[in-house]
Amino acid sequence: MSIRTVFLALCSVVLLVGCSGPKVQDYAHSEPKLDLFSYFAGKSHAYGQFQDRSGTVKRRFTVDITGTVEGDQLTLDERFVYDDGEKEQRVWVIQRLANNQYSGTAGDVIGTAYGESAGSVFTWRYTLDLPYKNSSIHVKFDDWMFLQSDDVMLNRAEVTKWGFKVGEVTLFFSKAQP
Repeated sequence: MSIRTVFLALCSVVLLVGCSGPKVQDYAHSEPKLDLFSYFAGKSHAYGQFQDRSGTVKRRFTVDITGTVEGDQLTLDERFVYDDGEKEQRVWVIQRLANNQYSGTAGDVIGTAYGESAGSVFTWRYTLDLPYKNSSIHVKFDDWMFLQSDDVMLNRAEVTKWGFKVGEVTLFFSKAQP
């Protein structure tokens, strides 16, 4: 083998390892244990912001959330109010599947969202039809929710388009009303 071949092989391994992210099972033993349906049953509130890929905050918002559980289905009625006064509603219908797996739909979600929980963590991936200028664009969300206590959860979502990061959404959920 030439030095060049060995070097290229080594670079490939480094790139593959560097691209691998955390897996939800890495958090299987973390506490407190998250029961997604229990956490979102009833009323909760969230504060959030969108940062572009350079980290600049572009938009801030609050969300009032009402969760209704019926068997293995959770309906989340999310009411957003943005810092520019715009209002938006998203209604998620989330189905609990086997082995801590979940699927969900919403009016502005393309196809079906899929999620998984372990320990204090829930991860959720979906494509959103996002209003943009006079049209809309499809962006992918990779959401990670981390239960901090019975009443507090943090959410970090990476937003990508064509595989490139366009920004992040950071949210703080609270069971207590403002």
